[in-house]
Amino acid sequence: MAAAAKAKGGRTALVTGASGGIGAELARLFARDGWNVVLVARSRDGLEKVGRGLADAFSVRYHVVPADLSDPAAPQAVYDAVQALGIEVDALVNNAGFGLMGAFVDTGRDAPTDLRRELEMLQVNVVALTHLSKLFLPAMVKRGRGYVMNVASTAAFQPGPLMAVYYASKAYVLSFSEALSVELAGTGVTATVLCPGATRTEFQATANMEDSRLFRAGHVMTAAQVAQLGYDAMLAGRSSVVTGAVNRVMAAGTRFIPRRMAARLAKMAQERV
Repeated sequence: MAAAAKAKGGRTALVTGASGGIGAELARLFARDGWNVVLVARSRDGLEKVGRGLADAFSVRYHVVPADLSDPAAPQAVYDAVQALGIEVDALVNNAGFGLMGAFVDTGRDAPTDLRRELEMLQVNVVALTHLSKLFLPAMVKRGRGYVMNVASTAAFQPGPLMAVYYASKAYVLSFSEALSVELAGTGVTATVLCPGATRTEFQATANMEDSRLFRAGHVMTAAQVAQLGYDAMLAGRSSVVTGAVNRVMAAGTRFIPRRMAARLAKMAQERV
């Protein structure tokens, strides 16, 4: 574990998936506003690069905690590392997550997904997010202040053929976060769920969907745009935010069409062009 101590005191945000993409952009926004940061991801080198950049630009303190959140033991290890540093976490951002493109079962039409990767996806997208929230929230509630931001997706609003497990995992994040927001009312702690649509990050390459219709559409946002919208919503205490006008219309529209039709439309979006 490494740190650059250029600022003392102040609030601290813990951001998972902070080595790039939306996570790195969120860490930058916290640091810009004087928050110290705890950066969590698999790559120590990637975290150090982000952390040094934030320390140099904003004179904040950073700590890196390398962790593979697909390991069931990782959330407790992250929590223990933060406790050992004597850090109080004032904002928890569960941003880490990944997707996987392919048919859930081989029907002869599309290549099937790998079970091991799907179980790792559930561990990162669902279990680790839940575990970290369970570990860090009690102290926030006891202090009477704090923020939790969970990163879901517009995938949370409908079934997603060819990404069935990913869509289901984000539906969990949306439901869990909205319930948590109501439970936390009056405690001084808020829960916000960020639901981006297609965003220019490493996600599409990891999910093997760079050639899908979804990422060829004209409304793909940048990670910086998505992070700013999520950050503003969190500070405002909003329970949820869908980024982008087109995404908001599409997410709202799923309420008014049959679920099977919504699933077929999602399948069309995933298909390669």
